[in-house]
Parts: sequence; C-alpha cells; structure tokens
Amino acid sequence: MPELPEVEGVVRQIRPAAIGKKIQDVYVSDIIRVSKQNGKEAIIKRMEADGFIESLIGAQIISVERRSKYIYFTLKTLENEFLLVNHLGMSGAWFYVDHLMSIAEEKFRRHAHVVFTLSDGNLLAYSDIRRFGEMRVLKEEGDFPPLLLMAPEPFEEGALEHFLSMAESPKYRAKPIKEVIMDGQVISGCGNIYATEALYKMKLHPNRASGRISRQRKIALFETIVAILLESIEAGGSTISDYRNINGESGSMQNRFGMYGKKQCIECGNATKTLKIGGRASVYCPTCQK
Repeated sequence: MPELPEVEGVVRQIRPAAIGKKIQDVYVSDIIRVSKQNGKEAIIKRMEADGFIESLIGAQIISVERRSKYIYFTLKTLENEFLLVNHLGMSGAWFYVDHLMSIAEEKFRRHAHVVFTLSDGNLLAYSDIRRFGEMRVLKEEGDFPPLLLMAPEPFEEGALEHFLSMAESPKYRAKPIKEVIMDGQVISGCGNIYATEALYKMKLHPNRASGRISRQRKIALFETIVAILLESIEAGGSTISDYRNINGESGSMQNRFGMYGKKQCIECGNATKTLKIGGRASVYCPTCQK
C-alpha cells in the first residue's frame, strides 16, 4: 500500500501537470459502472458514475495537496469550490499521458478506471489494479468525518506532542507499539513498511506495549519515523509491487530497507520472524529487537 512518501511523490508530480487546467471530460470504466450497479462501492464512493462525471466536467483544478495518505484536489466551477479526495488503496496509481497507450505497463492500462481529459488535451488517468482505492466528491473535508480524525502531519510543529499524548493515553498504552504507530490518528502516513523500518532502527520489538516504552525512547522513535519518511520522499518512495509515479517510474527506497521483507537480519545474521499485529504481517529480528 502506498504510504506517505509515495503519495507525496505523486502529488508533487501531479501539481505541475494539472493545476490551472480544466477537466473537459471524464471516463469511468465499465467495470466500475457494473460494480456500482451491483451495489458495490468500487473506487467512486457514495455517488453513481454519471453523477460523479457531471460534478467534475468543467471544473478547474485549483490545487493538489497531500494529507496523510490522501490526495486532495481542490476544484472550482463557476458556482462552487469543492474537493475530490483520493486514496490510492493497495495499488492505485496516477498517470499523465497523451493517450492511454502511452502508459508503459499493460496491467495499468487495462485497469485505468477513471480518466480525466484535461484542457491541454492530455489525460490524467487513475489506474487501480485491485480497486481498493477511493474517490470522494466533497463540499468540504468535514463531509467525510474520518478525515478530521487524522493526526497532524509528522513534519508539522505539534506532531510530536500529539504522538506522545496519544501513545501514552489509556486507549493506546496496552497496544503493541507497531499497531500504535500505524494508526493514522496517532501518526499520519506511517504504514507497515516504514513502521517496520523505524522499529528495527530503534531495536524495538513490534509487539512491545506502548506503555512499556519510556518517553525518551518514544521521542527517539518519532524522530526516527520522521527521518525515514523524509529519506523515502527523497528516494522517490518504495516500489514493492505496484507503486508507480505519474510517469510510470518506480521508487528506490526499497533498496535501502534494513528489515522489511528480509529473511535474515543484516546486523546479526539470524533468521527474522513474522507475527501479525493489527492485521498486518510484522517482520522483526528476535535477537536485535527487544
């Protein structure tokens, strides 16, 4: 699943391609249309495909921002200003191309489910192989209340204090630290990959309860998470399977992993172990992480 660095990379590339341009046409794939006719909420949430199209045609893209793992498109028509909020899910990807055949990989071309024709004649295409991504047209952020519960951006002033307050609260004290730092209400944008890497660097066992970690170590853990997220942004994110930027390029952060996906600890040489925490597989070194 794309995490904060991958989403940040996509946003940085969408901005110069899309800001200031109008959406002249919108295509929604038959797969999504049939899914919605069958009562499923595939990608487009709480709207029928035709209503989604009608709301977007003619709108100008005013800004593109990232909030945690979400992409916020601010759109404007003559009458209204509103949001298109997108989550990439497990395999979502955006492409800026002159034609769908310009998307290099066939698997992404075949799963281009929402395509905007922009006023410059190019396409801004959303491809989602597994269709776990989301698009919501909102009058304002509060129209989808879970967005208001997200923690501050980890790079913002006050994010550390928020993290400490949440991690030391009764709700989280007994939970495994891995589950705590993957919770978007505690830290924004830190998922399984970067949580695994941060805990390995800190030599913390992923199943250790948050309440059994000193405040000093919590501060160091938060700072480690921030450093890893920033490093990954500079590396173009991590490509494990399906992440691509809008030019179809992969990230390189996966080449720097110390623990995620490893069968053997790179420091002590012992075999790694895997346990399930918060519904996700957690890889760790039983020798180095305590």
